[in-house]
Amino acid sequence: MAHQIIQPEGWAPAKGYANGVLAADGHLFVGGQIGWTVDQKFEAHDFIGQMVQALRNIRAVVEAAGGTPEDIVRLTWYVTDKAEYLAAQADVGRAYREVMGRHFPAMAMVVVSALVEDEAKVEIEATAVLSKA
Repeated sequence: MAHQIIQPEGWAPAKGYANGVLAADGHLFVGGQIGWTVDQKFEAHDFIGQMVQALRNIRAVVEAAGGTPEDIVRLTWYVTDKAEYLAAQADVGRAYREVMGRHFPAMAMVVVSALVEDEAKVEIEATAVLSKA
């Protein structure tokens, strides 16, 4: 098989997209994750809370594919409020390390006018490279 769809156990079904796609060569592409729970509900309404949940979601997809956060090689962040992100930078670093440890892959930050889910303040997509076992 050329690729495998990755869906963490217990997550609400993805509609019209995949949460993760694992290629035969070990490249894992994690679709944009936002700050909602496995039931697709927002429990956090602030930037840091949603960022932490989005990173937890990425971690869950990577782990469901058999990887670890250290396998992540790229993160692309989409934020709706640059000023809110900049004002929270110290908290961003602390919260990031809490979920991902001290692993810092290549990253890009893009400011967007809105995300598809109106309540979302951040969306993060990832690429990981898992060793073929």
